[in-house]
Amino acid sequence: MCRWLVYSGTPQLLETILYKPEHSLIDQSLHSRMGVETTNGDGFGIGWYAQDSDLSSPAVVRETGPAWNNRNLREIAGHVTSPLFFAHIRASTGTAVQQTNSHPFRHGRWMWMHNGAIADFHLVRRELSLAVDPTLFADIEGSTDSEVMFFLALTFGLEDDPPGAVARMAGLVERTGHAHGIAAPLQMTIATTDGESVWAFRYASEGHARSLYYSSRVDSLRALHPDMSFLKNLSEETRLVVSEPLGHLPGAWNEVPEHSYGVVRAGADELRAFAPA
Repeated sequence: MCRWLVYSGTPQLLETILYKPEHSLIDQSLHSRMGVETTNGDGFGIGWYAQDSDLSSPAVVRETGPAWNNRNLREIAGHVTSPLFFAHIRASTGTAVQQTNSHPFRHGRWMWMHNGAIADFHLVRRELSLAVDPTLFADIEGSTDSEVMFFLALTFGLEDDPPGAVARMAGLVERTGHAHGIAAPLQMTIATTDGESVWAFRYASEGHARSLYYSSRVDSLRALHPDMSFLKNLSEETRLVVSEPLGHLPGAWNEVPEHSYGVVRAGADELRAFAPA
């Protein structure tokens, strides 16, 4: 499968989150502890929103090689500062290793990334693809189930109602899979954003979804760890959502419950139950 992270909060250099933690995403690309595969070297991608910019869409950089030795990624990460970025390392579940299959995917202001799979995707790909709005279909560039899921969610109203759109997408995937005799059609942890809010979903048809965690409130961490100087410069709005914890700081990480989704936005965050529609 894959590993991913979302950062939202006080603007940071990408390298601060990508490279510096003891179990950073770069370390996970070689030594994942909770993923199906230990190594995630079938491509990577980063996407970010420019600080204090009126640009209508995020920047996205995607490559086919592994993240651990990519000099361009190291260069970009050391010079780009953003208040919101996505990062993803890929372990292919069968589709080709090519640039258009690396995450995150982008459409307008929206980004999307996924860990998991649609079971027996080759059997249901045609039916799911034909359910994509014809005005969106031409924008699908790759061959992954993840990108089809994104465009189905866009078709079902992602821009207006992200939880509802993802629920309708998941419901279609499950109904289609069951019609083909697939007992457990869907496995997913998904992150999507419009540049202001982030929605993260954890769900699996069989009830054992891939790992997903979110960081504790900054004020709680300051109280627990007053000696940690890096916490002093983070706003109360700063959050991380990750496939697996970036370190072992006590009290820093919380598991996202099975069959649930969270919203990270200015003000109070939310954690709610999720079910396919």
